[in-house]
Amino acid sequence: MALLMGIDIGTTSARTIVVDERGTLLASAVEEYPLYNPKPLWSEQDPEDWWRATRNTIQRVLAEPNVEAGDITGIGLSGQMHGLVMLDKNHNVLRPAILWNDQRTAEQCAWITDKVGKDVLVQQTCNPVLTGFTAPKIVWVRQHEPEVADKAVMHLLPKDYVRFRLTGEFATEVSDASGTSLFDVPNRRWSQVILEKLEIPEEHLPKSYESPEVSGKIARAVAEETGLRAGTPVVGGGGDQAAGAVGNGIVRSGVISVTTGTSGVVFAFADMPVTDPQLRTHTFCHAVPNKWHVMGVMLSAGGSLRWFRDALCSEEVAVARRMNVDPYGLIVAEAWNAPPGCEGLLFLPYLTGERTPYPNPHARGVFFGLTLRHSKAHLARAILEGVAFGLRDSLEILKEMNVPIGEIRASGGGARSVHWRQIQADVNGAPMAVINVDEGPAFGVALLAGVGAGVYASVEEACDAAIRTVSVTEPIADNTKIYDGYYAVYRALYASLKDRFSEVARLVSS
Repeated sequence: MALLMGIDIGTTSARTIVVDERGTLLASAVEEYPLYNPKPLWSEQDPEDWWRATRNTIQRVLAEPNVEAGDITGIGLSGQMHGLVMLDKNHNVLRPAILWNDQRTAEQCAWITDKVGKDVLVQQTCNPVLTGFTAPKIVWVRQHEPEVADKAVMHLLPKDYVRFRLTGEFATEVSDASGTSLFDVPNRRWSQVILEKLEIPEEHLPKSYESPEVSGKIARAVAEETGLRAGTPVVGGGGDQAAGAVGNGIVRSGVISVTTGTSGVVFAFADMPVTDPQLRTHTFCHAVPNKWHVMGVMLSAGGSLRWFRDALCSEEVAVARRMNVDPYGLIVAEAWNAPPGCEGLLFLPYLTGERTPYPNPHARGVFFGLTLRHSKAHLARAILEGVAFGLRDSLEILKEMNVPIGEIRASGGGARSVHWRQIQADVNGAPMAVINVDEGPAFGVALLAGVGAGVYASVEEACDAAIRTVSVTEPIADNTKIYDGYYAVYRALYASLKDRFSEVARLVSS
């Protein structure tokens, strides 16, 4: 039986899995790496850490007794989107990678919009230029680190740097390239108009493939280092959201996913490149050939809970370590002691700025409504509810766009918690389905690898073979009524605080 490998270069860790052609998980390995914040709003990583974690996790899954390297038919790559890796002529990394949640480029976004023209940008890329995207990072380096920019001859996204290390090929694919502000999304190719306006040579960008297409093969030296078979095909893969959507079976109209990882994403399939008139959501190429997707992105979903864990939950972390359990489970269980609505306590989850529906790098996290009555349990539940409110923002926009919403599938770390799933179902007033696999983007790109290797005839066939719904969390009507009232307050808070966010940003930077 053919085996398939999926590799995901996440924000906090690399994950490698091996599945069979029925989608059964045979092996999995994860290795974390550091995230650097050298200045406020900055977010960077060392690409060598990605490679080291990828190599180590490949070695670990291949060491499993039920996995033979010779049986691996194809490999797929996924990763955090929008990051910038710059290489010199000798293929050396020139500086730390600037990540998707880095917010230093507000001025560069305005410069690009003025240089290219907003109408041209929307026509070509289906999106505004945002601080998280790749093009403003290139311009920032050019303006602030010209000695680095002068040496750069290749600009890669995170997963595509790992692809280069595995295969020696410079390649990307349409879903990840869509988030660079350099890609002609309707026509699924690099935008000649934008590249010319920004004076970026196309040869400084990798060749773009459709996601299931073979983009390279495992190099012999890498085979010796990792245990993989030389010549094993590596497909284009996908940006983490498109790959995760394939792994959730979001490959037909009417089925959408709500993912709570470090970021939070509401993802909908589209047959055509439709856009929100107010540009609050993103329209990108899907990992399904010749299809697109619409998604809303909040920057700090699970990231908000991680901040809470690190800043305020040392006791829970210590207890979890002694019990050998996940500290998040203890935190969420404690949150369940607070009632729906947290007795008037609301949380705005804008810890790293926000993207949907407010593309504002200066937005900040807020606890609103604190009283002496509130406990740590209230704080924890307010975070869970605040993230759910933020995700509902995107669902409401999709409804305005008349995007069909039939089944909503929960995924990511938040989907593993029955409590958080219940909060999301109650906030949305809609059932939340869970499927039989929860391996995220790595699973999606393993299926894409199966398409590229000929195991499946199409992405849709791959999903039909491997994915099914196993449970549904129904909303509690009384809770939905409570949340509808608090959601209106939540929505009003951003407008009330928007100017104050900007004032604080000026004070911090002065």
